[in-house]
Amino acid sequence: MPPTPKVRKGQANSRLLREEFARRFAARFYDPKFDKLKVMELEPTAWDGYEKARKSPVTRKAGEGFKDPDYHLSVEWLATRAAIEEAKAQQENSKTADRILLICASPRNDKSCPGEMSKTFRLADIAKATLEARAIHVDFLDLSLLTSEYGRVIYPCKGCVSTAMPLCHWPCSCYPNHSLGQVDDWMSEIYPRWVAAHGVMIITPVYWYQAPSTLKLMMDRLVCADGGNPDPSSTHGKKAQEAKVLELEGWSYPRHLAGRSFSVIVHGDAAGAEALRRALVDWLSDMRLIAAGSLACFDRLLGYMKPYASSHEDLDQDEHLPEEVRNAARALANAVSEGRSGRKTPDAGLTDPRPK
Repeated sequence: MPPTPKVRKGQANSRLLREEFARRFAARFYDPKFDKLKVMELEPTAWDGYEKARKSPVTRKAGEGFKDPDYHLSVEWLATRAAIEEAKAQQENSKTADRILLICASPRNDKSCPGEMSKTFRLADIAKATLEARAIHVDFLDLSLLTSEYGRVIYPCKGCVSTAMPLCHWPCSCYPNHSLGQVDDWMSEIYPRWVAAHGVMIITPVYWYQAPSTLKLMMDRLVCADGGNPDPSSTHGKKAQEAKVLELEGWSYPRHLAGRSFSVIVHGDAAGAEALRRALVDWLSDMRLIAAGSLACFDRLLGYMKPYASSHEDLDQDEHLPEEVRNAARALANAVSEGRSGRKTPDAGLTDPRPK
């Protein structure tokens, strides 16, 4: 076996001087209503956590079922893992109702700066009513809360997988990072919602030929669902060299969301919708989710080259798009029902010679 590639170092020096740290800490309390003296009494503790890199200040031994049972894991990560295991048990229970995760991916809503609901939300509402009419449990995930709800955040993926797949833990262990103030990561709640679903429906606008940042943040953070390591003790946290060795010894790239059905609807007003729809379908298919049929995935231009100001009226006047959304929801509902009844897909039982 060839020698393990070395870990490359030397890119970033991100350590702050005390004065700059204090400035950034105080900036979080800019409102004059805060008592600056009392606020700054907390700064030394925050600095100590930063300086000593207390990423996970509360841990416990991993225990039984982990490669290194004596390794200390974050209790927050363990709580997310427990939620995922509970969601998995629910998803695999044949007695539970069909469950679809319906994702409204637009960042626009009427409680933030735009002052108006998104067309995406209206289309998602049509899908929701269609699914609920079939007695399906709909878990509605509105990603616009990232722009309008206090403290709601999805942090960016740090790219651990590009160092070595086993360094990318399932669920993600990069957050929370208390030493950097990266806390309350919404993905800790979103991961179990994907796991619990039998089907996933994404309705999104196209922004500059790409997915909106709200959707792309979630997509990137789902990389751990596609080959991620469920045992951080096997790499003793973020030990890059250990992860490289583990991958080169042979890694199975487990796909933690495989087998779920999906639907994708992309809308735009000028260009880019078709390319984004293809990208989303490819992404979900790469994770081994299964498209729910020819009517389940489509893209449309709504109010083509017309003013933004009248775009909702353009949707009001569209005779066909609402029914296309209903058909996509119906196709997804049918696929979920067939999948849970035991019907096998054409590639069932086949082994992928390129599992990465």
